Amino acid sequence: MASTTGSGHFFLLVRTDNASTVYIQVFWLLSSYIYAMLYRFDGKQPETGKDTYVSELASVIGDVAIGDNCYIGHGAILRGDYGRIEVGSGTAIEEGVIVHAPPVDICSIGARVTIGHGAVIHCQSIGDNAVIGMGAVLSIRSIIGEGAIVAEGAIVTMRQEVGQKVMVAGNPARFIREVTAEDNKMWARAKQIYIDLALKYLKIGMQQA
Repeated sequence: MASTTGSGHFFLLVRTDNASTVYIQVFWLLSSYIYAMLYRFDGKQPETGKDTYVSELASVIGDVAIGDNCYIGHGAILRGDYGRIEVGSGTAIEEGVIVHAPPVDICSIGARVTIGHGAVIHCQSIGDNAVIGMGAVLSIRSIIGEGAIVAEGAIVTMRQEVGQKVMVAGNPARFIREVTAEDNKMWARAKQIYIDLALKYLKIGMQQA
């Protein structure tokens, strides 16, 4: 019989033939526990940076490199199977996001990027400090400029390019307006929330109720 504690320690109970019991305590570092959700594929395995949290309910597969202070949420899937995924430091990939690199190519996600719940990311690149809204789709080899905001549910079509520091919305995604200083201030707070949340998950973990 086995059980885990909230601290990330793992206990194994063994019952011998003479009915005596021996407790064997195996200490799992939290980082090792997280690595259970990282999968080797085709000779390549994911790499994660310092203070990065990968949910035990996420799947990170193959050729994926994740920077420091990132948050990879529950149910997120990062598939580095026939292409490579690179994620910059301070980036949040929220719950239910799918990231998949183009064949024999790189999907590059910059630093301090926010990718909202349920987005589909199949792009070539996302610039630093960009925001991808919930349920948005970035199609194959699309490019998102630094500091851009892609609104919730927007469809950025194949090979479409979104400029720096602009907001786009709709299907296909169209220019709405320039990104403002107030936008940047709001999203800076939101990005820090996820950096702090990653640290909290690393510290206390999740426990099954």
